[in-house]
Amino acid sequence: MSGRTISRLALLLAIAVAAVLAFLHREQLEPARLQALVESAGVFGPLLHIAAFAVATVLFVPGVIFALSGGALFGPVWGTLWNVLGASIGAALSFLIARHVAADLVARRSAGITRRLIDGVEAEGWRFVAVTRLIPFVPFNALNYALGTTRIGFTQYLLATLVCMVPGSAAYTWLGHAGKEALAGDASAIRWALLALGALALMAFLPRFVRRVRS
Repeated sequence: MSGRTISRLALLLAIAVAAVLAFLHREQLEPARLQALVESAGVFGPLLHIAAFAVATVLFVPGVIFALSGGALFGPVWGTLWNVLGASIGAALSFLIARHVAADLVARRSAGITRRLIDGVEAEGWRFVAVTRLIPFVPFNALNYALGTTRIGFTQYLLATLVCMVPGSAAYTWLGHAGKEALAGDASAIRWALLALGALALMAFLPRFVRRVRS
């Protein structure tokens, strides 16, 4: 067994163990606990939030927990910025891990329908990444790893992810912010929460709209 194979297996094992531990201790990932932890970090709170969001993305922890917490902690503007940065860094790490571990294996072994599917994704390139980032209900964490096994360029992947995640991240951040304001007695926060939900619903119908335009 070569050194590269051993390093791949070790990396996969480390990620798998960490993901299982995160799942087993998921009660520790409640928004209230996360907010208290970030607030205790003081001026380093944003950096801690970004780092936690990135690591959670790699370990398949649902990002909506961190997106809502970011809105509650930092408000709609700064919360969106920190959420996008954290999710993008996590997406980049997942992509690079998959490319290092499995890209060449997938390229050699894929055939038939799998090969045609991968070829179609690669032909679309950044456009495929952009559309999937605009849909809030696509399994974000798993898709990061799947795209790493294709030949899509890392730069176009990262740029499309960074830019096209903004609408969905902003909507979830607004929900987190509005929820906090509503609990504090701000009745207008309910209106903003409904607007955020409406934005998420519109993005869910985006693929159908794109198909109609292209046809």
